[in-house]
Amino acid sequence: MSLPLLLIDALLRGARILLILLLAWAAYALLQRLIPHAIRTTLRRQHEQETSEEVRKREDTLNHVALWSANAGLLLVVALTVLGELDVSLAPALASLGIAGVALGFGAQSLVKDVVAGMFILLEDQYRKGDVVRVAGVSGLVEEVNLRRTVLRDLDGIVHSIPNGEIRVASNFTREWSRVNLDIPVVYGTDLAIAQSAIDQVGQELAQDPLFGPMITEAPRFVRVDDLGDTGIVLKVLGVTKPMRQWEVAGEFRRRLLLAFAQAGVEIPFPQRAIIARAPAPTAPDAPPPQVQP
Repeated sequence: MSLPLLLIDALLRGARILLILLLAWAAYALLQRLIPHAIRTTLRRQHEQETSEEVRKREDTLNHVALWSANAGLLLVVALTVLGELDVSLAPALASLGIAGVALGFGAQSLVKDVVAGMFILLEDQYRKGDVVRVAGVSGLVEEVNLRRTVLRDLDGIVHSIPNGEIRVASNFTREWSRVNLDIPVVYGTDLAIAQSAIDQVGQELAQDPLFGPMITEAPRFVRVDDLGDTGIVLKVLGVTKPMRQWEVAGEFRRRLLLAFAQAGVEIPFPQRAIIARAPAPTAPDAPPPQVQP
């Protein structure tokens, strides 16, 4: 083939590759807009009973996984198309990939297990990005969840990366609503009516507080005498809050209840230790020396 024809062919190939890249860029930009919009519309229609924060967390989780999968698929299609334009034979490459895939399949069973488990986590909406969960014995805030792994950050700031296949039980602390669940001990002899009145009053005042009130769905209140312990009587207090607000509300409730108990004369027990000192047993006096008879 003459040089001019080679140049023309190269220019045509370059133009086609450029067109492929431009179309890929347009498809990428379109996916970035269409996928979030479709997910947002579907979730708002199907989850009308949930709060906007819950829908947003679910939306962020699905957006991350859907966009990653779509971008990976688009990149693969573009790569194969460009290679075809460069006259790279794809048949041997695909055959090699098939053989390598079979070989990797035996060694990547755990990866397949992780992906399948991740699919069910997302489809069943077990937890979302932004939830506080306990999975595989680790508790923390969900920073990322995808088809292969779940990433948590605990209260110490430690990031835990957990393969989805290792998750047997997933406990979600912040799904739709959260619970304030407190055990309040008081000493034996306490007037329980006074203690109950103080607990309920503090719960009502907290629910009317301009800062903490919007976090509370049901004010913390006395429920029952839960236990007769070694050092005192245990009172059960329950309340309902917005998701992830139970720890803030519980901490403020404890602070206010401590002040209310002090004003009402209600005492909180504390461990006591009795120390018994025993005096040593008296010893027998020394025997007198023997008398010598003259």
